Amino acid sequence: MRRFTISTLRDLGMGRKTVENQINEECDFLIKKFKSYGGKPFENTTIMNAAAANIIVSILLGHRFDYDDPVFLRLMGFINENVRLVGTPMVMLYNTFTSLIRWLPGGHRKINQNAVEAQKFITETFTKHKEQLDINDQRTLIDTFLVKQQEDKSEFSSYFHNDNLVILVSNLFAAGMETTSSTLQWGLLLMMKYPEIQKNVQNEIEKVIGSSEPQSEHRKLMPYTDAVIHEVQRFANIVPTNLPHATTQDVTFKGYFIPKGTYVIPLLTSVLRDEAHFEKPNEFHPGHFLDSKGNFVRNEAFLPFSAGKRSCAGENLAKMELFLFFTRLLQNFTFQALPGAELDLTPALGFTTPPMTYRYTKRLTNDHDQRYDLAVIVDLVEEKMFNCLSATDPKTTFPYDMQHNLE
Repeated sequence: MRRFTISTLRDLGMGRKTVENQINEECDFLIKKFKSYGGKPFENTTIMNAAAANIIVSILLGHRFDYDDPVFLRLMGFINENVRLVGTPMVMLYNTFTSLIRWLPGGHRKINQNAVEAQKFITETFTKHKEQLDINDQRTLIDTFLVKQQEDKSEFSSYFHNDNLVILVSNLFAAGMETTSSTLQWGLLLMMKYPEIQKNVQNEIEKVIGSSEPQSEHRKLMPYTDAVIHEVQRFANIVPTNLPHATTQDVTFKGYFIPKGTYVIPLLTSVLRDEAHFEKPNEFHPGHFLDSKGNFVRNEAFLPFSAGKRSCAGENLAKMELFLFFTRLLQNFTFQALPGAELDLTPALGFTTPPMTYRYTKRLTNDHDQRYDLAVIVDLVEEKMFNCLSATDPKTTFPYDMQHNLE
């Protein structure tokens, strides 16, 4: 399945201009959505999830969803809730003591319910694709899978059954949405936390790209921005425990015998926060990826996509998404904290570790304004983080009534 997935994603344009154009088109929708909340608070998790999800959806299904599509929102809701629930104590207990915990109420039951609903949607979707399938015009991953399913003479035909298709699409959808979206949310929060770093990124964008549409080829000309994106991934540590793997044969590692079939959990935190490779492992410091002359430098301990033959299949796609989304957002917006606001960098609970929830608001201005200032309001009573987006003229900062926009 992995070999099929990687080859099919490549054939459909992953890492090439075809997908890059789709990402830039999605950036247009995202920027427009951000600008649509004139003066009203909005929570950005769902919007960022939708933008990231639409990229993988276009590869899987051949089209994108509107951010307010009820079916899309419901499907993302199942995925988000399950990702959060997997990190809860009750689910961890269930994974350890399944025969006992299975009889008790808790999040483990909700995970199964959500999975069934999500898989039902996927089954209905590929059933429609099968009815309209054109062997000579394979436009999506599902189309390619269904064609393989019909090739009875293939030595791998036993793998291409409906259950595998459901699981494959579910995994790609969840992985393609959750990790990229969470990383981008961390990026925005960290830019607010460290405005001088944000300004440096914007200066580089202005110097290299200007007002043109960012392209992936710009990345090699933007060492500082590249370093910041790498540092966001390192610091955010989105999947600290990695995915569980298993040994394919008996292994002796550092004196320990590990039998074939043993579950192994390689902790990504151990390398991303390694003091031997990062000067300030617990701080956000783009200098980890820059030399004394400001050139980008790689670090062998930078492994957010894991390593080896079972590393993330969508690594190239994710890298392209992160660069294009991040540069487009900072090209159009300035993210800043309001005076006195305390930005909490404590991650949320779950299998992945996104930042705490916060919301944006903004006031529209005239057509001549090119960039908007994003600010944050912290509601200390409910311990929620809010964002306030007020439009600014290059020379003038408009007064803003913060209290009026608190919900």
